[in-house]
Amino acid sequence: QEISLSFSVESRSSRCRNSQLQEAARKKLWALESDDRSVCALFKELSARLVCTQAHEDRFLLTFKTLEEVWKFSTYLTLGYVGTCLEQLLFGQEFWLDCALVEDTELRVTVDEQHLATIYVDLLLQEGNFFSRAVPGVWKSEQEGEEGPQLCRNELIHVKSVGQDSKWEGTSLLTGQRGVVPVTALQPIPHPFYQWFLKNYAVSFGLSQEISGTSSRAIIKGRCIATKDHRGAAWDELSFSKGDPIEIIGFFIPGLPWFVGKSLSTGSIGFAPTRHVNPEACEPLGKGFVFLSEEEKSPVLHIPCNGDEQHFATLLGELAHTDITSVYRLEFLHNPAVVSLSFPEAALHGSKEIPVLQSWEEINDWATSSTSELSSPGSEAAPATLEDVLLEKLDDLDYPKFFIDLNAGHLEDADVFDPILTFLNQDSFVPSFQSFYDLSFSFLHSTFYGFSDEDELVLYLETSRNWAKRTHSVWAHVRLCFLLGKLCIKKVKFSQARVYFEEAMSILDRGFGDLPLLAALHVSLASIYLKQNMKHKFSSLLGKTVALLVCLPGRSFSSENELELLTYILRESIAVGNAPLEARICFLIVKLFLQLGRTEEVLPFLEHLQCLSTTWLGPGTCAGPLDATATLGYLYDKKYLPNIALASARSFVPSGTKGTPTPIWRAGFILQNASRLLGKQLDRSSIPALACFYLKQALQFCCESRAVPAQRTLCAVLCRMYLQHGVLDGAVCYAARAAALGRLMGEEEAFESSLSLGWVHLLQQQPGPAGDILRELLRSLRGTASETQGGAVHNLLAMALRGEGQIQEAAENFLRALHKAKETGNRRNQAVSLANLGQLSLSCGATQLAELYLLWSVRLYAELQGHQEPDVELAQVLLWLAQATVDRQRMEDAKLCYELALAFALKWQNLRSQLHITECLCHFYSKVCPDLQACITYHEHWASLARQLQHRELEGNARQALSQLYQALGTRTETPPKWLFACCHHRALRQSLDCTKQSLRIFIDLEEAGKAAEAWLQAGKLYYLLQEDELVEMYFQAAIQTALKWDNFSLAMDLYEKAGDTFFNGSRNRDRAVEFYR
Repeated sequence: QEISLSFSVESRSSRCRNSQLQEAARKKLWALESDDRSVCALFKELSARLVCTQAHEDRFLLTFKTLEEVWKFSTYLTLGYVGTCLEQLLFGQEFWLDCALVEDTELRVTVDEQHLATIYVDLLLQEGNFFSRAVPGVWKSEQEGEEGPQLCRNELIHVKSVGQDSKWEGTSLLTGQRGVVPVTALQPIPHPFYQWFLKNYAVSFGLSQEISGTSSRAIIKGRCIATKDHRGAAWDELSFSKGDPIEIIGFFIPGLPWFVGKSLSTGSIGFAPTRHVNPEACEPLGKGFVFLSEEEKSPVLHIPCNGDEQHFATLLGELAHTDITSVYRLEFLHNPAVVSLSFPEAALHGSKEIPVLQSWEEINDWATSSTSELSSPGSEAAPATLEDVLLEKLDDLDYPKFFIDLNAGHLEDADVFDPILTFLNQDSFVPSFQSFYDLSFSFLHSTFYGFSDEDELVLYLETSRNWAKRTHSVWAHVRLCFLLGKLCIKKVKFSQARVYFEEAMSILDRGFGDLPLLAALHVSLASIYLKQNMKHKFSSLLGKTVALLVCLPGRSFSSENELELLTYILRESIAVGNAPLEARICFLIVKLFLQLGRTEEVLPFLEHLQCLSTTWLGPGTCAGPLDATATLGYLYDKKYLPNIALASARSFVPSGTKGTPTPIWRAGFILQNASRLLGKQLDRSSIPALACFYLKQALQFCCESRAVPAQRTLCAVLCRMYLQHGVLDGAVCYAARAAALGRLMGEEEAFESSLSLGWVHLLQQQPGPAGDILRELLRSLRGTASETQGGAVHNLLAMALRGEGQIQEAAENFLRALHKAKETGNRRNQAVSLANLGQLSLSCGATQLAELYLLWSVRLYAELQGHQEPDVELAQVLLWLAQATVDRQRMEDAKLCYELALAFALKWQNLRSQLHITECLCHFYSKVCPDLQACITYHEHWASLARQLQHRELEGNARQALSQLYQALGTRTETPPKWLFACCHHRALRQSLDCTKQSLRIFIDLEEAGKAAEAWLQAGKLYYLLQEDELVEMYFQAAIQTALKWDNFSLAMDLYEKAGDTFFNGSRNRDRAVEFYR
């Protein structure tokens, strides 16, 4: 079955459709229709199969073949990733560079969710193995007179196909009863996560019925009031009277049988039955659906920035790095990776949101308003897990350590064991006990020493346990049993561990003084009962265990086996419909998986948790209780899902909480994944425009945290990014800010940033401000021995002087730069200086001198081959040399230079460089040295490059030009033998027609009415030449109707005349001309 996915581009502020952006997205989709590989790849990553795109209706048709595909796609839909991924696909660089527009725009997607659910249920039925609920009413009527499992209303059933359409085999999850059930009495659970979880995390016995469902979504804390008298049946149960206030220890979760409470009347602590209290006076954890405390967020959120924060800070530093103080710049070559001297259209208009600092005075004012504190945000590396935090604290404290003395004579000496028994017999929790309860068995190193292997430690603990029994040291006895049980678990000796834990539980009669110990004992023992399929013992312990496991925030996991217990409770919460418990357990599973480093297994649970947070937002809340999008992005990145990783990171809003990802992390992560989408390695020559908004957010963060070096780094990256995308006023703005910040840092940083600012002014054709900066830098270098820096300044100053019309002074400065490059022996800088002198000579008409300089430069570059930047510079120098040889009428030499330039651009697969050189070759072979066949060859390459760069308008123009060239080839008067001429003539005209039709499709997609009309006319002319007269008038009429549709009457008249001329000047149907002339 197919399903439609529609999209709409909307403004967040006006809540209306942005028709301009909607049209731009539609045009991009039209462009992608002819080559939909990128669209298919995106939907494949989103776990959907693309049937087709329908750009005219702003929608896609999708289909699904597996349950997992529907599950994953619906998850991404709920999390908002589908729309965000489509933004990344359909919006161009002009959009991403306009940060105000990015912030205000949202691409919304619409799917018939009911139809999607139907597709999912159909796939479930096809698979014939799923979980369902019993339909009330229908079940009872179907059940009469037939044998089968006795089911309750909404009971959960595991259903399998037995080959009959009307009846299936069903197994009750509550009782384990199995029998035949009618298909009409089944209601498959529609949520894919539940189906996946229940199938993959099965247990060997049924539900406990200890947990009940609840309509409330509030987990609460604070105080509650007893509604009736209660006398505890065991030592660990609280006794209270009606009306007594009870303080909740940790959380109160509706649907659980117990919570840990403290009677404010007596001061005693114990388990209190939830049914005997009124929780209405309590306060919820927060607005909406909150299932964790603030302190619990950090362990989940800091996972992605564990080490990556510094990595991305370093990455930004590498992107900001410049060699401008040591490597000369080729004149007007605004980026060594881009040879073209013309800037994109974006350069013709400025970015409205960028404040331009016009003078040094304004820069100085801005600098003094900035801070002089040199700090770096996020410099403190977050520890790996919460456990590590605790261990770090343990290491800082002088906790007691015990030497393991197994001397035979000492084993019967009570004094030898007195210190350990005294330490362990404390009746309440002390921080030094924390290492007993963690996952990593840190007590092996923090509390005991002097043993060669764990067997020696076990013997020591066993002996200590015996002495604790003799001396009636109850607390020491309990703790020693717990440690021995834990070591048995480590060795996978579960039965032996159970014996120790049961012994500890049997003698424990006042455990709430050490709540972590009580929790660890209950949870460890319940986990073993579950693992060993001891149903009755497990059920009797479960109610209180759940309270200790789930309701105590910040409790440390003590064993990996807790995972089975957590998944069992999650299974129960799903079965009974207890949403607060489901979310809380899901969070704990995520936390445990992350602590264990099992990132492959955590993803479905974290996605589900994020879905719960997103779906159940409270009124007035814009974010859920746990924004785990950064962690999700980190996990998607590890699975190499760059579109979804990028969408997740873009959805993340940094909270500012210590140890969680900062805007620096987000900017670096987005840069890295946006480059992957473009199929490139992130480097200084290709900074994606998509990262612009997030780089600015990171800059704002650094300004607030007064981190001057990081501010300068980000300004340099933003400057470089704006340069690459042709927004020169933006580049000037951030170069000026970087220069001001550099002056706060030191002489070297100030010089580098100022020189960069001068270069950016030159690129924006502002020689005056550039000259002022460069002269000031020259003055600052007087008396220093830096020849290379001086040469770099002279080289740029020469360009500024040339821009001001001071040709003589420009030449002198280029020569000074050349002299300094020779003094330092820098051949690349010599080559650049000579090339700049050659270009200056060429512009003055001194072609012979220009050729000498340029040839000398080419020879030096030839010695530097093997590196991309010098080779691409060489391509530009060869273009100048080609122009010099054309001016001197040496056409063969010019051909060689042009084609060598193209060869160097091809070597490094530099598409923009190839495009510029190919344009030059097309001009050369069409105007300067006409060669029709060569001109066709290079126009074909030009069209291919435009297609690769996804520049539809340029491709359309190239195809139209190719059509004219093929037509000229097909109508040449010089003819080979008659039979060969007819064949070549027909083939050339067919190729011309193909090119015209390709350009026509492009112009229609781009809604270029004038060009489309001309293409219709051209196609008609070609059909006339091909003698396919039945199609000629149809195409002529289409051309005229296109012009009239857009009310372009002048164009329509011109088309009528040209259509008439085609018939009148032709050899057939000349009378048809009259109708068009009329």
